[in-house]
Amino acid sequence: MADQHWTAYGACSSAPPDDLFVEGAAQRSAREVCVACPVRIDCLIDALDHHILFGVWGGMTERERRALLRRYPDVASWRDVIEADPELVSWPGGYRVGRGRRALARQEVGGR
Repeated sequence: MADQHWTAYGACSSAPPDDLFVEGAAQRSAREVCVACPVRIDCLIDALDHHILFGVWGGMTERERRALLRRYPDVASWRDVIEADPELVSWPGGYRVGRGRRALARQEVGGR
């Protein structure tokens, strides 16, 4: 992946954008594209870091990302948080929006 942006490797790279920018219950179906995506975490980190509020990114719906961003408003780098506690955004099987406090506390204290 050294010569191209991660988006070139996404499972959705050849899908029409309209397939991932759907509303309501259709988002749950749209995120199935992300299950085996090799860059799912990069996609999710980018969406969280840039507060992208629309569409399915990294297997998370708009609602799931908003809840995570609301719960942890002071996160500067989601990559640090997710690398410290990958289960925070494990998928499939559901997201643990209410957990991962230790990783977040470490980041706030200085990244240890």
